[in-house]
Amino acid sequence: MSVIRSFRSYRPIPDLCKRVAALPYDVMTSEEAREMAKDEPYSFLHVDKAEIDLPEGTDPYSDEVYLKAKENLYKMIKDGIYIRDEKPSLYIYGLTMNGRSQTGLVACTSIDEYIEGKIKKHELTRADKEEDRVRHVDTCNANTGPIFLTYRAVTEIDDIIDTWKKEHEPIYDFVSRDNVGHTVWIIDEEAVIKRLTMVFAFVPALYIADGHHRNASAVRVGMNRRKKAGNYDKNAEFNYYLSVIFPDHDLYIMDYNRLVKDLNGRSAEEFINEISAKFHVEEYEGEGCYKPDRMHTFGMYLEGKWYILRAKKEIINEKDPVDRLDVSILQHEILSPILDIGDPRTDKRIDFVGGIRGLEELVRRVDPGEMKVAFSMYPTTMSQLMDIADKGKIMPPKSTWFEPKLRSGIFIHTLDQ
Repeated sequence: MSVIRSFRSYRPIPDLCKRVAALPYDVMTSEEAREMAKDEPYSFLHVDKAEIDLPEGTDPYSDEVYLKAKENLYKMIKDGIYIRDEKPSLYIYGLTMNGRSQTGLVACTSIDEYIEGKIKKHELTRADKEEDRVRHVDTCNANTGPIFLTYRAVTEIDDIIDTWKKEHEPIYDFVSRDNVGHTVWIIDEEAVIKRLTMVFAFVPALYIADGHHRNASAVRVGMNRRKKAGNYDKNAEFNYYLSVIFPDHDLYIMDYNRLVKDLNGRSAEEFINEISAKFHVEEYEGEGCYKPDRMHTFGMYLEGKWYILRAKKEIINEKDPVDRLDVSILQHEILSPILDIGDPRTDKRIDFVGGIRGLEELVRRVDPGEMKVAFSMYPTTMSQLMDIADKGKIMPPKSTWFEPKLRSGIFIHTLDQ
């Protein structure tokens, strides 16, 4: 079963929602956030990246940053930038990018279901990043950024949400600076909330699409508060955390491409000869950049030319859902044994570029010599993600890039409701 719960959200007044809503804290540097919010006093980056309101060079993990985040959040509430719904509700959050739409249900999900493995993960988390969000959530006493969850679609859930959208006006409807449309409806009828809750109870599992660190941190904060409370109330708000839950058929995973600084002492000719033992290699004769159109096919940009790499059958392990991922094949057959990149999470010679930036970004960084070689990837699929999570396995780093990004600041779930 999957537990969802309505909540009394703090949310921006309609006239200011577009100005408040901000990209997630972890897709930008402090310097980029400072620039993005410099002329926007209502931007939620003043909460999620509060170091931008402190002197440049401030340690983003210092106590004063978390205290500044809390100060900024509750000042926005005090100043009437945020309102609070009178009764627990669910919300519908629709996003549209490049003519393609996805619609999720905003609700609270259970820390117990994460602990029990009913909310499934496919990535490892880093201790430092997890600790950062633990301190942020605990100090602010709120979940300020939603976790991006998915599930195998259920027709009845789709129908309930579609009907509500048709019969009710949205409370927000705006286009953000990056040309993504954001539309929100509030579900405040108890009968509909009850029905959705009951139908979700038959959904076998939820899956983390994006936000593994936020999810793990929300759970840790809840567990810490349980320990502190002793004989805690099982209905207490800290047992739940803010999520947006999308049916799998709505989601789009983009390519997550690779750049490497050098060929580990090889010439381009030597490198191509070596990888030819495991891949069929041919020059790309088409126009522009080469974007793979099927699994186990890769683009490679080297010394001003695009090449097509097709993995030979003998290196594809069809029995293991992780090993047969294209990101795994590239790592196991080229990056590690030939280019000596053992751990892509920590090696400074490799970088990653989300597909939202386009393949031209790879060319832009290779041509001047900043990087030596680039690999364009075929995207991981939703079925691969869920299959791996179902088996309790972990994907390699940087396997998925979801677009569009959920905005922070539209919904605030406080932990003491």
